[in-house]
Amino acid sequence: MTDETRNAPPRPILTSIAAQLFVADVKASSDFFTAKLGFVVDFLYGDPPFYGQVSRDTARLALRQVGEPVFAGDIREREHLLSAAITVATVEEIKQLFLACQSEGVRFHQPLKKEPWGARTFVILDLDGNHILFAGPAD
Repeated sequence: MTDETRNAPPRPILTSIAAQLFVADVKASSDFFTAKLGFVVDFLYGDPPFYGQVSRDTARLALRQVGEPVFAGDIREREHLLSAAITVATVEEIKQLFLACQSEGVRFHQPLKKEPWGARTFVILDLDGNHILFAGPAD
């Protein structure tokens, strides 16, 4: 170990992340996340709102209104482009979350499945077609 390494200040610890979703209507989007997925509105900004944030536990999603499509054509569907990934701790939680989304009539891009890399995942579509992955352990 060099003197530089020993004397280096501790590296900052990153404690959270908030994915930013591009949406056509911030209010409608926040309503979707609260009513269908159990999030709460942290804030809405503007009148009418053009920016906001919803959260559930430690997961945060920023909602940014845009006036035109962000992706060209059908690339999001063809390439399965994720806008956010949210994890849970146990296999029971991922199953419970999937069933809750199903009972709320949430649209799925991919149903619950066991992945070759050892996770259980599903992907929902929000009102704007954003692909949001939920993942948990497979066993």
